[in-house]
Amino acid sequence: MKLASLKEGGRDGTLIVVNRQLTHYATVNNIAPTLQYAIENWQTVHSDLSCCYEKLNQSQIPAFPLSTTALASPLPRAYQWLDGSAYLSHVQRVRKARNAEMPPSFLHDPLMYQGSSDDFIGPNNPIYAADESWGIDFEAEVAIITDDVPTGIPVEQADAHIKLIMLVNDVSLRHLIPAELAKGFGFLHGKPSSAFSPVAVTPDELGKAWQNSKLHLPLITHLNNHLFGQPNAGDDMQFNFSQLIHHAAKTRKLTAGTIIGSGTVSNKDVNAGCSCLAEKRVLEIIDSGHATTPFMQFGDTIHIEMFNEQNQSIFGKIDQTVKKLTIGMQ
Repeated sequence: MKLASLKEGGRDGTLIVVNRQLTHYATVNNIAPTLQYAIENWQTVHSDLSCCYEKLNQSQIPAFPLSTTALASPLPRAYQWLDGSAYLSHVQRVRKARNAEMPPSFLHDPLMYQGSSDDFIGPNNPIYAADESWGIDFEAEVAIITDDVPTGIPVEQADAHIKLIMLVNDVSLRHLIPAELAKGFGFLHGKPSSAFSPVAVTPDELGKAWQNSKLHLPLITHLNNHLFGQPNAGDDMQFNFSQLIHHAAKTRKLTAGTIIGSGTVSNKDVNAGCSCLAEKRVLEIIDSGHATTPFMQFGDTIHIEMFNEQNQSIFGKIDQTVKKLTIGMQ
């Protein structure tokens, strides 16, 4: 099943069911007004939403043409957004560039931070920044949405709480991050709002590509319409999503609608390319002693997408342009 949220209908949008080809949608107000409502009442509404999805794919119910520009992120806002760093090849490269060894604990204890979740960017909406010198970067990732997760959940029980999967562009302002981390209190300015894919899908929609709480398909990124990276999201993922849920719920429960990100998708094989500019720059530093790839400038575009074995887009495309922010604009 594929679900999305129209921008209309208030801050939480209006839930719709989208067909498998991402060309048409059906309204489901009589079942669930918003995706947050659906996640909170999953046991009650899942069957009816699935039935609507099947009828939509068989052209048995009224449908409307889909324009992804009309879509917000599947959850336009969320009670919680937790982003991990599950690909250690990414972590190792970033640390190597500053001559820092990766602590042994990183092999069994995931990195994770809590990000801004009160206002996500739409999948086709601009990335606004006031200054190019902030080091504007994208991070292509996979993310999940959970239902209610109890405190201390064992890893082997966590997979059942994964209700939806989507893609994410975790926007980063690289030149603001070092000073923040030096304070020893985490991100704030360096991690503005993120953008998620046009649709979120249930695990069964992914078929055999969803195994062991990982999505085993290439995550394809184009920067200014040029292929930038296509690492496989299932390869080299040190911590799967069940392990990330277990880590996040160690001392607290997770409320329905919690989003957990994989962190920047990265493969040990450098020929797969990168999923963020920072890693590309790190590889250049390791290779030649200095970075030649610039961070994003106003007018630059980023496309993030994933395709199934039939070369059909699964989640739709995150398609964004960097634009200058006028302070005070909404």
